[in-house]
Amino acid sequence: MLIPDEYSMVSLLGSRDELLRVIEGAFRADIHVRGNEITITGSPEESGAVVRLFEELVEVLRSGGELTADAVERVIAMLKMASERPAEVLSLNILSSRGRTIRPKTANQKRYVDAIDKHTIVFGIGPAGTGKTYLAMAKAVSALQDKKVNRIILTRPAVEAGERLGFLPGTLYEKIDPYLRPLYDALHDMLDPDSIPKLMAAGTIEVAPLAYMRGRTLNDAFIILDEAQNTSPEQMKMFLTRLGFGSKIVVTGDVTQVDLPSGTESGLRVVQRILSDVRDIHFARLSSEDVVRHRLVGDIVDAYGRYDAERQAEQQEFKQVRPQGRSRYGTRSGERS
Repeated sequence: MLIPDEYSMVSLLGSRDELLRVIEGAFRADIHVRGNEITITGSPEESGAVVRLFEELVEVLRSGGELTADAVERVIAMLKMASERPAEVLSLNILSSRGRTIRPKTANQKRYVDAIDKHTIVFGIGPAGTGKTYLAMAKAVSALQDKKVNRIILTRPAVEAGERLGFLPGTLYEKIDPYLRPLYDALHDMLDPDSIPKLMAAGTIEVAPLAYMRGRTLNDAFIILDEAQNTSPEQMKMFLTRLGFGSKIVVTGDVTQVDLPSGTESGLRVVQRILSDVRDIHFARLSSEDVVRHRLVGDIVDAYGRYDAERQAEQQEFKQVRPQGRSRYGTRSGERS
């Protein structure tokens, strides 16, 4: 196949053929490059897959995207899963900010972003590093810039993860600030840092703990609830019923990282059972395959998933083996040995 002259082979194959080596490691085919011509030798199936891969990579370059080893691996994974066209995923512009463009990086992320456009309430559920909060923030900023909403409201439950708020030094706002810091960090990635204080002072952007949402009706707003696994069922109901006219809600969380006190059920787990069939509400689920941090993060998520599954299986087996109604000493409750 011939690569169009306007694309350099370095941008396609990488410096010192770094990207070419990634491709060769993923397919059982010989790839030879001479000038702007690529020759592929192998079975018809493998050769066809490699040709489709290069066509998608050229399309990504044509849309202004940059190819990295990570991006090429994601394109290969999408092709092998026969999901959406990789070029359509990687060329979808959500927000251009400060010299760079924010785009989805996996098919599931694109489906999540598309769902935010189509539905009034969207739940983004998945492990750490899948971009669920960051992409929601990008959609919120884009909606504000396009005047689809008048303000952005970002909120999180202030739940202690090993520390107690009361023992931390400072005022209430200083104690709460660490919980909201990730939201501020994302804002700084997407907006001119000098404009953020002005937008917050004008009420165009509000970052507040979940408790501050009670009793309000939120009209013409893009509202994001982050770390929703740390809400109680009552808090989740309270938050969702704040929805006003012309508003959109995105709820993000990871049901495997609940920091609530023992015995308190996560509102994010409960709401999936209650609202799964309600029209205009969508549940987008992301997995370790959608992790866009270091490759090890996905491996860690999978390892913990296997560990949790094994523990649940052991607990279930123990319940079945242990005689019903007997204490650990072998006597029934209320009996004397």
